[in-house]
Amino acid sequence: MTEPTMDKVYNPKSVEDKWYKFWEENNLFRAKVRKDKKPFSIVIPPPNVTGSLHIGHALVNTLQDVIVRFKRMQGYETLWLPGTDHAGIATQNVVEREIAKEGLTRHDLGREEFIKRVWEWKEKYGNNIINQLKKLGASCDWSRERFTLDEKLSRAVREVFVTLYNEGLIYKDDYIINWCPRCQTALSDLEVEHKEVHGKLYYIKYPVKGEDDYLVIATTRPETMLGDVAVAINPNDERYKKYKGKTVILPIVEREIPIIEDEYVDMEFGTGALKITPYHDPNDYEVAKRHNLPGINIFNIDATINENGGKYKGLTREEAREKIVEELKEKGLLVKIEDHVHSVGHCYRCHTAIEPYLSSQWFVKIKPLAEPAIEAVRDERITFTPKRWEKIYFNWMENIRDWCISRQIWWGHRIPVWYCNDCGKYSASVEDLHVCPKCGSSNISQEEDVLDTWFSSALWPFSTLGWPEETEDLKYFYPTSLLVTGFDIIFFWVARMIMMGLKFMGDVPFRKVFVNPLVGDEEGKKMSKTKGNVVDPLVIIEKYGADALRYTLASLTTDVNYIKLSETKIEAARNFANKIWNASRFIITNLGEFSPDEYNIEEFNLTLSDRWILSRTNRVIKEVTEGLEKFNYSEAASTLYDFFWREFCDWYIEISKVDLYGDNDRAKQKTKKILHYVLETFLKLIHPYMPFITEEIWQRLPHKGRSIMVSDWPIYDEKFFDKRAENAMNKVQELVRIVRNLKAEMNIPINKRTDIIINVVSDEEALSLIKESLSYLELAKVGDAKITYKNAERPKLSSIGVTKDAEIYMPLEGLIDIERERERLKKDLVKVEKELERTSKKLNNPNFVNRAKPEIVEKERGIYRELNDKKKRITEILRFLEAEG
Repeated sequence: MTEPTMDKVYNPKSVEDKWYKFWEENNLFRAKVRKDKKPFSIVIPPPNVTGSLHIGHALVNTLQDVIVRFKRMQGYETLWLPGTDHAGIATQNVVEREIAKEGLTRHDLGREEFIKRVWEWKEKYGNNIINQLKKLGASCDWSRERFTLDEKLSRAVREVFVTLYNEGLIYKDDYIINWCPRCQTALSDLEVEHKEVHGKLYYIKYPVKGEDDYLVIATTRPETMLGDVAVAINPNDERYKKYKGKTVILPIVEREIPIIEDEYVDMEFGTGALKITPYHDPNDYEVAKRHNLPGINIFNIDATINENGGKYKGLTREEAREKIVEELKEKGLLVKIEDHVHSVGHCYRCHTAIEPYLSSQWFVKIKPLAEPAIEAVRDERITFTPKRWEKIYFNWMENIRDWCISRQIWWGHRIPVWYCNDCGKYSASVEDLHVCPKCGSSNISQEEDVLDTWFSSALWPFSTLGWPEETEDLKYFYPTSLLVTGFDIIFFWVARMIMMGLKFMGDVPFRKVFVNPLVGDEEGKKMSKTKGNVVDPLVIIEKYGADALRYTLASLTTDVNYIKLSETKIEAARNFANKIWNASRFIITNLGEFSPDEYNIEEFNLTLSDRWILSRTNRVIKEVTEGLEKFNYSEAASTLYDFFWREFCDWYIEISKVDLYGDNDRAKQKTKKILHYVLETFLKLIHPYMPFITEEIWQRLPHKGRSIMVSDWPIYDEKFFDKRAENAMNKVQELVRIVRNLKAEMNIPINKRTDIIINVVSDEEALSLIKESLSYLELAKVGDAKITYKNAERPKLSSIGVTKDAEIYMPLEGLIDIERERERLKKDLVKVEKELERTSKKLNNPNFVNRAKPEIVEKERGIYRELNDKKKRITEILRFLEAEG
């Protein structure tokens, strides 16, 4: 046991690093294959190797750690498997910026040297986020740490790719993909962020060939007209029947293009006539295929105009748009320009507007993989919490499109396909090829593209456990027990893991999915650097401690999309930690040489308060255990907070002082035993939320074992459930509160003894319970307490309080100066009325109600209600004093 002397104020800095080092040095996070124990396993959502701990990481990893620590204490062989993702586009961008400082590009270095530079960067900076997770208290098995480009994981990627390729589920094809001109790579649909953009709608005349007539086309992107191959009208549109079979002259380009009919055209948008640019719009591409129309690519890979743009060659999209609009005006072909708000896709990494682009890419034929994954959730082999996310999962999976898996970058898993320059065939192979398997030629070259980062992440639950080898870890820990992740990557990651797990392991990758909310600011708005509302978890940990941050995040986790985080809430959690510390300090100081093993609770004569706190403790064990089993993080956290602060500290510890400071040794030992039992139980229950402070305090208590984190989880004992004791203590608390309030209202010092009369008005059971609890009125410094049953006469000068079961009279004779009290209350009334007037004016001001934030308005209404209640109470007391005077 550590030195029992405790500082008056809890200092996280003196505790957290010390205990984390202790846990690691004693291998307390390390999992083993133990056939005699039930496994519980989680794989961490691998953070990007480029990353540093942000508040989203802090939330998701806190929630995982809460469950992992809970299950570890329950006796499961617990594995929380950590690792990082190579994050292809993000990492390549970081390193490209670094070499740009040397005046170089990756092309200057060449592929091999550039990849070497990325690995060097990874070795130097890639463990940054891992060290930060340790600051948070994450109890991962770091001996099993994985990286998506590890040799064994890379082999797993190749095995999966080659299998899918050989089964015809991976193919290469030309298709309109999402192209990022900045990152110069394809993106999947999921990697495109759609943002509302305030743009323009340009109405352009397309002259009909051979006639003094034209069609007006509305477009948001005039520059793409350089690649138009047709104008489409809806066959049901009566306005355009006469144009069927005719052609128009494409403005500026002067190319003749046909007018076609297709039901895809929205008759309500713009003019109801649509320009068709197949290579720069996915819907136009499908229209063109149906009508056997050619396509024209007008962009280079950096989204500048290529040679097909004629005189606009070399201009950016924006420059070309400006020049084309000017020329259309000059030629009288621009009808009008309207403001137009529309959704535009942007790269999720660099936020550049994406360009729909015809390109040869690799795809996964996804529907055959999606169907079993849908069934796995439908038949509850996998369950989602909250359940509402299942509907969203089904909706996406049932409408899923083939997955573009190739990326035009260098950092990542290079696609294991070789092209033969002699026979023209492709071959996929797990091992590197040096000759063509089809014709034996050595004139072969490997595909330049790498795989989408999410391809390797989709294998994470089984590749990290050793697949394709049948390792002991894989047999024991797969399927994993739980996945905790944000709703924003259900489709990026969760769905793909389910598909790959079922395909390659023949079983689901996890049994349960807890979908956590994202972290918003105190108004629930998404955090962003541009808004200036970002909370840095490392700054918070430095200021308030990791336990305070963890408790706050977990306690806010409910079935919402965004939790409302504020520093005020974190400060409140820090205050809670201080309360735990100070209460523990009091108990430990008073335990002295006490040894809990010398005594059994059942040996003692238990008082009402003893029976009550033992009952409440065991009910809390039950409630918290059930709450964590169901991932009710917030509910369990609130239960612990209320129990410790409102019941154990405010009531039992105060009551315990009578025995602790008394002369009855037997009562003293009994109280020490109960204080120790309740405190240790509470520390264990809250340990998953607040691991550092609980370890520090537990080590100072008489205890068994090396660490609280591997001690036994408390098991509730129904023999301690005592409804009668709970009811009696509820009445005690009610009586004490009323007496204290009566004293406060009449300006009587709280420690001044006052007599009271309790007239029980309900039933004999209430009478019995109140009689049993009379001794506890010492907490309210009650002198003589007289009990009557349905027949008390109220003393002439007395204050009154009412409960469901009783009327409480406090005789005031000799306690107060009536005239002085009247004057004091009148002054208080004047103050309250002024405040009420001010608040009322505010709430009656439409400018305030309509313009202020809703929570501020609601707060002001709450103030108004409190002031109004206070006014009524003062008025009642004044009326009573007037009558008595």
